[in-house]
Amino acid sequence: MSWLRALRKTARSGMAVERRRLEPLVAARGALGLALVVGGSLALFGPGVAASSAFGAFQAAIATFQRSWRPRPTLALASGASLAVSTFLGYLTGAGAHPGLFLALLVLWTFGAGLAWTAGPTVGIIASSNVAIMLVTVTLPTSVAEAAGHAAMIAVGGLVQAALVVLLPVRRWGAHRDALADALAAEADYARRLRQDPTAPFDPVPLMTARSAAAVTPRQARRRPAELHGARGLAERIRPVLASLADPAVGVPAEGTERGRVRELLGAAGAILDAAAHAIRHGEPVELPPAAVAALRTPDTHGILHGPSRRAAVRLAALLDDVVETAEPRTETAAAARARPSLLALTPDVLAAMRAELRRDSPILRHAIRVSAVTAVGYVLGSALPLGHGYWAPMASVMVMRPDFTQTYARSVARFGGTLVGVALATAVVQGAHPDMWSSAALAVGCAFGMYLLMRTGYVVTQVCVSAYVVFLLGMGGSEWAQTVRERVILTLLGGVLAMLGYALYPAWETPRLRGRLADWLVADGRYAATVVAHYADPAGSVCPDVREALLATRAARIAWQEALVRATHEPVRHRGLSHAATEDAEHALAQFGRIVMLMEAHLPERGAPAVPAAATLAEALRRATERGAKVVRERGEPDWDDLRETVATWNAPPDPLLRTGARMLLEALDELSAALEPQSPQPA
Repeated sequence: MSWLRALRKTARSGMAVERRRLEPLVAARGALGLALVVGGSLALFGPGVAASSAFGAFQAAIATFQRSWRPRPTLALASGASLAVSTFLGYLTGAGAHPGLFLALLVLWTFGAGLAWTAGPTVGIIASSNVAIMLVTVTLPTSVAEAAGHAAMIAVGGLVQAALVVLLPVRRWGAHRDALADALAAEADYARRLRQDPTAPFDPVPLMTARSAAAVTPRQARRRPAELHGARGLAERIRPVLASLADPAVGVPAEGTERGRVRELLGAAGAILDAAAHAIRHGEPVELPPAAVAALRTPDTHGILHGPSRRAAVRLAALLDDVVETAEPRTETAAAARARPSLLALTPDVLAAMRAELRRDSPILRHAIRVSAVTAVGYVLGSALPLGHGYWAPMASVMVMRPDFTQTYARSVARFGGTLVGVALATAVVQGAHPDMWSSAALAVGCAFGMYLLMRTGYVVTQVCVSAYVVFLLGMGGSEWAQTVRERVILTLLGGVLAMLGYALYPAWETPRLRGRLADWLVADGRYAATVVAHYADPAGSVCPDVREALLATRAARIAWQEALVRATHEPVRHRGLSHAATEDAEHALAQFGRIVMLMEAHLPERGAPAVPAAATLAEALRRATERGAKVVRERGEPDWDDLRETVATWNAPPDPLLRTGARMLLEALDELSAALEPQSPQPA
């Protein structure tokens, strides 16, 4: 993709506005916390302290909107405390008296904020926002004592927002309910699609999201509703049963009476899973469709289906009964839960992960270097230009820069466009109404409410509200609006341009790493297949922890590949040895490979069943072949599977027909991968 086309696409992406479900009560709660902090600070301390405390409450409320499964009060407190520390340290270095020392701290703090993305987007966003707000708040105090007071009030802002989340709960456990309901709804949609396409693909992202939501802190575990515990694990077990029931390779023929019954069972499963999803999402009793219940419980199924398909139908009905029972609201809380460490307990692991990113090929390290260098240049240029308020340039840079190209460029365009509109609207209000201190505070709170309400509709909308918020907030102290309009627009444009130039000069392109992501997925798929096949040689039943871990690893590798592919799509970089057609075909081949393994997993022999000794040989051959093939993929070669083919060909036919069919289908999927990666010869003119 050319640079011009990439810029057009990222600009459209940044300026896009999406229709999303709004949460006015949550937005009103955040605005109420801000109003309490600003009003109290104005009455007790004056506009200077009110401005700094407002930033603390404003940022703490934003932290509670982040996509994190941690308790919202914890996020608010962490945001307020970290911003208070950043502000106080910034003032101690002397932003005005010792600009060189402050610049050194700014570079160090921004570098750390860049590395903080190792811990996830929530931590990265909070750390970046701390740097941006620090650039403003350090200009407010005039002494060390006042700086300590400002820092304390910033922390109080976070404390107020945390207290409001506790005192005014809005849809408690709502995000966790949505995550689990989305997973069940995805299973329901999958069941319906299998009626028409027996080999339909399944996106594992909802299940992975639900798994992340299921990990709770000890305090959350004591309060979590019982219906949020257990249904996710059942959904995980239902998916391979649905696939094995529908697939003609291991189930019933593509047409006929048996296929008709399978379609009826799949439709009933979809209806029951939807009912369970609705009940969990809203905390209501499950209302089962009578027709779906009748379809699952009819005795005719045992007379129509036979063999693996009959076993799958019986198991599906049992699992759906368990889902319905688990989804019913109950008063007791779950006794067991996936543990999530507290923030303090997580700190050593995060620091270790950040140290692990200190390597030349790390995109996170490149982002940290890039954002710290751009912020330093922006601070120097902003201070040198005769515009005043020079911190707008580095603040814009640090807020728009992300570890990937698309978000950095899209946010740069959106921030400038939103700033223009927001400043224009605020200017019109100031010129027409001439608000006093209290009116400016009320207008600032109103803008904050608009930002909280529309936060997920698009970054450009957010920036309209933020720009107006800052103008009104600074107006509380009597600052002339004309002092900030022109400089803010020019310096915001400068910060955005510096961010875009920084990425262009020191990029971290995803495109050249696509083969590595594909190889990682191949290795994970191979280990998953080897683990499943090995249990045919050593039967241990349908619930095996090593199979579960291998499945999670292959899902994580698949999602990493898909996310990398999305990031690479808009990069102005040519595919190096991996064309668009090759990526599609390779993705299809590995998805097919994983689906076949899932079918084999659905029919794992029970503990004590007759062993298939040949399966151990196949498992080892699969592991070796995929690891060797992944190495060839990374080296831009075309993998071959001759050793695996020879292992399958020299088998003494195993007694399990599913294992025999599965081995053949796995080899076909790997051949499809090799064909996808085969170098394309130029077509004759």
